[in-house]
Amino acid sequence: MTSPLRSRPRASRAPQDGLRRSLLKAAGATAAFASPLLGGFAALSASGGALAQSSAQTPATLRIGYQKYGNLVLMKARGSLEKRLTAQRVAVQWIEFPGGPQLLEGLNAGAIDFGTVGETPPVFALAGGVDFVYVGSEPPAPKGEAIVVPHDSPIRTIADLRGKKIALNKGSNVHYLLVNALQRARIDYRDISPVYLAPADARAAFVQRSVDAWVIWDPYLAAIERQANVRTLANGEGLVNNAQYYVASRKFADAAPQLVQALLAEIGTLDSWARTHIPAAAVQLSPLVGLDTATLELALNRASYGVQTVDSAALAYQQQIADTFSSLKLIPRKIDVSSARWQHA
Repeated sequence: MTSPLRSRPRASRAPQDGLRRSLLKAAGATAAFASPLLGGFAALSASGGALAQSSAQTPATLRIGYQKYGNLVLMKARGSLEKRLTAQRVAVQWIEFPGGPQLLEGLNAGAIDFGTVGETPPVFALAGGVDFVYVGSEPPAPKGEAIVVPHDSPIRTIADLRGKKIALNKGSNVHYLLVNALQRARIDYRDISPVYLAPADARAAFVQRSVDAWVIWDPYLAAIERQANVRTLANGEGLVNNAQYYVASRKFADAAPQLVQALLAEIGTLDSWARTHIPAAAVQLSPLVGLDTATLELALNRASYGVQTVDSAALAYQQQIADTFSSLKLIPRKIDVSSARWQHA
């Protein structure tokens, strides 16, 4: 049995105090968690920022934030983006984050230029004042996230979650799944006890029965399905899109649209290969993420592939998420998602 994924930001930088406070308030992060994460941004931004703004004699640097799973992990391992950008004299720096909320905090800090996140983190980031744009997306993958309980749990339906402790990563894609599932079952969000934990800690709490249910995404979902005896109460089908978005700082995207397009084109090339070579992709990912190939094949078969533009329909869906979270006071203010639309798309 392999260990669950564990990842941490490799280097980072603290943002300006006002923006940091607003984003952390929106994401509900605690000071104990945020301080070491954000404080580490200083070294990276000092060096990475200098490279990104270097003179003509020094190659510019594209700083990419990624999570420890998916197409960006494969791209990093293969070095295909570096090869594509050689002629443009652009270097690539990769910075790992444990989740979408943390990645967007890194973008807010000026530590990265580009990254990939689920459908909910951008809403929390916009509410926190982060200046980013949606530059691309992947199609919906609703089967790639679910609400699970131990196999012998008395909880049989979503309605049974009333009064229960439910683990999830606040501000992540699964947050919207939980909200929608509860609304469908006519349960007020205040009638459950959310326990906000990062995936590794949530898994430990779930296995130790410290929480009653866990809302989680692939490949963590695939891992717990294969490594423990669990039941799925609901996945995203009929409830959420579970889309993936590519985001960039507005300053970077507007200054270097050709570089953004080259990056998206390379992701598209990798997607085309992975869609038809899932076993091979699982083999390549396995040593990188610490999961066996069977678990990764399960997750990859539930994923979606193909870079798309973020059109009006996608933005309307994001606005729906924002309005829902605003009504529940899970974000501190109403937001206009269209403000993050990239004009070069």
